[in-house]
Amino acid sequence: MDRKTNTSTLMRKTLMALTGLFLCFFLVIHLLGNLQLLLPAEQAKESFNGYSQLLSGNIFIKIISYVLYASIIIHGVDALVITLKNKKTAGKYAMDGRAATSKWYSRNMGILGTLILIFLVFHFKDFWYQYKFGTLPMDEFGHKDLYTIVIAAYQDWWYVLFYVLSMFALGYHLLHGFFSAARSLGLYHPKYVSWVRNFGKIYSYVITFGFAIIPIYVYLTQHVVWN
Repeated sequence: MDRKTNTSTLMRKTLMALTGLFLCFFLVIHLLGNLQLLLPAEQAKESFNGYSQLLSGNIFIKIISYVLYASIIIHGVDALVITLKNKKTAGKYAMDGRAATSKWYSRNMGILGTLILIFLVFHFKDFWYQYKFGTLPMDEFGHKDLYTIVIAAYQDWWYVLFYVLSMFALGYHLLHGFFSAARSLGLYHPKYVSWVRNFGKIYSYVITFGFAIIPIYVYLTQHVVWN
């Protein structure tokens, strides 16, 4: 691999790390917003719809949303390019033993990323697209009633299962990705490795179970309302 190729790969890994960390930050904000769905029904509806209205009507949030869309695309494209390059050079490292000692999710980041991409397609179609371009009912406060759309979606057991499995795919992706991003940005220092690993694990667990519990809770507690 020549110097130009090395530089290109390094730049792609750095860009993927930066976009990945931005997406990690977004996940925290998104989770905090979605946790409102765990409130009592009437309170959750008012709070969640007001939150959605705030996000859609704030110019600063709109700018951030464009950064988010760009980050998702750049992160995915860079990951694909790097994965294809790694496959081409895989034979050179066939005997170095790294594959045998790495975690299975580290060796299958491409598969996990693909599963997450499939989930995002459904997620954007069912919620983002509906909110932006669909004809949603209005609640009593004059807000688009995204809450009703979300609750209705979580009445199907297969959708809840799909959502939960996707969150576990995301969790495993984060377990490797968080530490990998820190290393790509030069934060891999013996003094901080343990702290970065532990923080990454805690973050991954919180994000995974935080998101996964929401559709399960809605399905179990509000299923009878929609029958």
